[in-house]
Amino acid sequence: MTEDSLAEAIAYELRREILRGNLPPGATIKERDNAERQGVSRTPMREAIRILAKEGLVQLRPLRSPIVADPSLAEIIDQIRVLHALELLSGELACEKATEGEISAIGALKDRIEEIYGEADTLDVFELDMQFHSAIVAASHNAALAETHASYMARLWRARYLSARRKLSRGRVLRQHKAIHAALHARDVAAIKAEIGAHLGAMIANIEDHFREETDEGQD
Repeated sequence: MTEDSLAEAIAYELRREILRGNLPPGATIKERDNAERQGVSRTPMREAIRILAKEGLVQLRPLRSPIVADPSLAEIIDQIRVLHALELLSGELACEKATEGEISAIGALKDRIEEIYGEADTLDVFELDMQFHSAIVAASHNAALAETHASYMARLWRARYLSARRKLSRGRVLRQHKAIHAALHARDVAAIKAEIGAHLGAMIANIEDHFREETDEGQD
């Protein structure tokens, strides 16, 4: 394994620990301790932390250990609104430019999510869900859009996971995925934009509920 691929593998494991809450917001990430725990040198561990910092999951601090990022609700909502605009545009362009093969592949992802939802690990389902959204962006055939979307997707990785793991979202998510794919298959721009808008609007509501619950717990 090359040093770059090792750093990516370490970043993948740390990212999952952050999403699961094993490394909660504000937690210190000690480079040496984590390197020893994973049996790697500090060089790829340092690069893995840089990868997560670029994604917005980790905050670097001069002369101090990095910490897990703890963005405010306002910051997250601002970023979701940008992501919303990007995904609306990607849906519109995908209706115009997606190949039949790409539409079929997106449908296969939808079917796979429905098949394992409620059975597989929540994080595994979430990662497949993100592949569904990224595949629609890729089907827009707009490199600049895909690059910008990937950046915001990374920043909102934890927020989207917090939204996705809420059990009450299951039926809605599956219905919306089905409707998004149906609109794409019909190349119906108005329908796909309406469905994507509803999908991301529900995510904002879930995130607001999560922050409200955290605030209530802190006051108990």
